[in-house]
Amino acid sequence: MAKNNGGETIIARGVRIEGDFFAEGDIVIEGEVRGTIATSGDLRVGEEAKIEANIKAQNAVIAGEVEGNMRIEAKLELLASSHVSGDVTVQVLSVEAGAQVNGVVHMGEEAQKTKKKNGTSEEV
Repeated sequence: MAKNNGGETIIARGVRIEGDFFAEGDIVIEGEVRGTIATSGDLRVGEEAKIEANIKAQNAVIAGEVEGNMRIEAKLELLASSHVSGDVTVQVLSVEAGAQVNGVVHMGEEAQKTKKKNGTSEEV
């Protein structure tokens, strides 16, 4: 993940958060989150993590379960253990064999069209 000045927030295994979660730095989730996740940095979702949230991040690596829509500004990596249920908007998508995605995926130019269509004030 890219280095930035916002620091890194870790939600450890066994920790459960409910509500809107906003950060300027990178986020690592090994526990459970329900609500909204937004960061100007990168997101990493661990293999045992369970997320029920709409997500916005610069880049993301997903190994666990995500239920919700994702808007990733640059690159999304779905590892073999990932399970994603929701729509995805991203510039670059990498999917390992075994990863599961159930939803609509908008990439590249389509992602830009979707972003422009919804305007810059789109909520996560």
